[in-house]
Amino acid sequence: MGLTIHYKLQSNAQSQKEARELVYQLRQRALDLPFERVDDTIEFIGSACDFSLHDREYPHRWLLIQAGQYIDDPKHEGRSYDVTPTNVIAFSTWPGQGCEGANFGLCRYPATITVRDPVHPGVSRKIRTRLGGWTWGSFCKTQYASNPQCGGVNNFLRCHLSVIRMLDHVKQLGILQYVDDEGEFWEKRDIEALAREVGAWNEKIAALAGRFKDAVGDEVLSAITAFPNFEHLAAAGCSKE
Repeated sequence: MGLTIHYKLQSNAQSQKEARELVYQLRQRALDLPFERVDDTIEFIGSACDFSLHDREYPHRWLLIQAGQYIDDPKHEGRSYDVTPTNVIAFSTWPGQGCEGANFGLCRYPATITVRDPVHPGVSRKIRTRLGGWTWGSFCKTQYASNPQCGGVNNFLRCHLSVIRMLDHVKQLGILQYVDDEGEFWEKRDIEALAREVGAWNEKIAALAGRFKDAVGDEVLSAITAFPNFEHLAAAGCSKE
């Protein structure tokens, strides 16, 4: 839980070489932005794309988890299946202290997957994925970059705006499908409003975490409880409910 930027890329690249060139351009843009770290581009093919085949300490495991997609079962409402890509070309960035990593890339997926029928477990059937072309769907939680111990609101703004500027470049390349910015900066382009928004999120989540702590004790694990002003935020959040 926390203020997050969700985004999806879609390209009609005709070859792996063309997709690779697009990802290369994205990485070059990332190197020009104030990210704390920009990793090298990596490529996976076949079974190497399956995150479950790598141990938990594998450095690219989170990238491969995000590379997966989910599709709905057309015959059984509410049931979905994960789709592992067949090709992955991507790189990771770390916007800064307290922020999640932001991954960017393009993947290709199988035209169909084989699943077991939920009503008749012994029966298998094929489902069309409808994941054509080269796509990428991901998200980056930026809220906790606002922790005063990480640099506060200024650090949050640097992290959040760096991801947005990356997505501006994705749009310029013509491969942006959508952005859902919970901080609303993508639509408003108002830095002061974004700063107020993250403050409101901090208070709201601190109030929620505070209630859980009161109910179950200090075992509650939440990034907001690490803020040195957590108690103040929780009280402010409760007063506005």
